[in-house]
Amino acid sequence: MIAGVADTHTAIWYLYNDARLSTASGDFIDQAAAEGRGIAISSISLAEIVYLIEKSRIPANVYPELKAALRDPDHVFEEAAVTSEVVDALHQVARDAVPDMPDRIVAATAVYFGVPVISRDGRIRTSTVQTVW
Repeated sequence: MIAGVADTHTAIWYLYNDARLSTASGDFIDQAAAEGRGIAISSISLAEIVYLIEKSRIPANVYPELKAALRDPDHVFEEAAVTSEVVDALHQVARDAVPDMPDRIVAATAVYFGVPVISRDGRIRTSTVQTVW
């Protein structure tokens, strides 16, 4: 069962134990893992990671290491595909509140699953979407 949806940077920061991840977010993910629940990573985040690597904003090893975590059945992260149901949930995430398409898809994924988004993004956090940070 999914406990939350991590945005792209949250997933990266958790994977690498980065100090930029808030304590509340790290605790939320750790608690989900302890309970045997998953944290979804939208497939749009994987595409965004490739884009960030191409722009030299993050190291190239991030993509294969996150993919390895997603393949590991014992890891808390699991991939959530961008399905037509997630696209339908976009209607519940106002475009003027969350204008960036990848962020909006991540938020819609959380809406679809009925769980919070784990995100530092100010636009997501001030929208009507439930968040953890």
